Order: sequence, then structure tokens, then C-alpha cells
Amino acid sequence: MTAPGADHGPTVLEGLDAVRAAVGLDLGPTDWDAVTAEQVARYTEATGEVAPVDGTVPPWLLLSLTNLFLPRLLEVRGVSSGVNYGTGTVRFPAAVAVGGRVRARAELVAADEVRGGVQTTIRITVEAEGADAPAVVVDSLSRWLA
Repeated sequence: MTAPGADHGPTVLEGLDAVRAAVGLDLGPTDWDAVTAEQVARYTEATGEVAPVDGTVPPWLLLSLTNLFLPRLLEVRGVSSGVNYGTGTVRFPAAVAVGGRVRARAELVAADEVRGGVQTTIRITVEAEGADAPAVVVDSLSRWLA
């Protein structure tokens, strides 16, 4: 396992045994990213979702950012493939204002055997700068195949 360096790169796990051994590992945080009005406009155009009238970021847009953050937190090498298998529990404890900055941290909470590899549950927490509660908490499911 390689922990993130000064450049804040991802934690690197080498192979399925390292994935299994990493349960309980804290990952991150990532650098801060602003969620811009342009991102919200593109998101609402693409999905047909109406932007909140209170100037906050649509919660599902915040959830979609976890796919941006996860590769910044974790890289698994020495496997034939990695697949986003879905999500478990998703919560949206607090809103984020458009223009606000967010970052993610995560914990590898489970590594379960599946045919041909390992399924991980990675709990990703998206934090909003200056907020007391997280914006999103999601259990992201990935499959890593030998």
C-alpha cells in the first residue's frame, strides 16, 4: 500500500490481498473544489431536474461528484478490472450553496469475496467548507476482479 504523498495523490493498493487488508483504512481528504453555477446549469440541462430556488446545489449533482472524487482517493493496481457496482445507503444531511467548495474523504468499510474478486464498500463523505454536517454520505460499491 502506498499512502498519499505531498501531492495528495490517491492511496494505492497493489492487488486483491491489499484490498482485503485495507478494511478500516481512511482515505483522503481530496483538495477542495468549487461547485459552480455553470456546473449546476449543465447538470439541470442534462437531467431535466429543476435547480433548487434557494441557491443550493442539487443533491444528486453532489452525489455524482463522488465518481470524480473516488479516483482521487483510491487506486487499485494489479487487478484485471474495477467496476462501479452501485451504491448502498445514501444520505444528504446538509445543503451546499452554489459556489461553495466541497471535498471528499472516505473509509474502506468492507471487502467481501465475490466470484472472481472482491466487492468493496467505500463510505464516501462529501464535506462542504465551513459546514458542521456533511453534504453527502454514500456507501459506494465497487468490484475488483483478479
